Amino acid sequence: MPKLKVYVKNNQTEVKVPVGIRLLIRRCCQAVLATEKFANDAEVSVSFVSNNEIRNLNKAYRNKDSVTDVLSFPLTSEDGTTEINPDTNAVQLGDVVISLETAVKQAQNYGHSLEREIGFLTVHSMLHLLGYDHETSQLDQRIMREKEESVLEKLGISRDVTFVTTGDKE
Repeated sequence: MPKLKVYVKNNQTEVKVPVGIRLLIRRCCQAVLATEKFANDAEVSVSFVSNNEIRNLNKAYRNKDSVTDVLSFPLTSEDGTTEINPDTNAVQLGDVVISLETAVKQAQNYGHSLEREIGFLTVHSMLHLLGYDHETSQLDQRIMREKEESVLEKLGISRDVTFVTTGDKE
């Protein structure tokens, strides 16, 4: 079984990183690679940033002056081939950047747990690092969404079982 090294960094102070999130991220990354039958050792970096920082990155790299939830930066050579870490011989997939502030807000808006939201954003970005792009066509969008839900279901954090209940209000 191929090895996966996931570097998780917290580069923001606005939201406390919940216990267990780093393990969840690693599980999500591993599940995507297993689902996609990725046969090589791999490395990926996942960073939590503030809304301000992700807005700056979105503007600099996508020419969109707005906050977003997650950005993916695949690491490929100029000729389109993958980068290999010479020390470990692992494929360097790239970087995932998550706005933890936006993840909290979206989890509340969608009525599910923060764990579900971060899991979804991680799986979504990992698929981008592997070459999937939901912005190219409606078919590609559907394929990517089905893969996301399939991976999350395998991890036990599918949409159907992760909704937060607030109880009855009087």
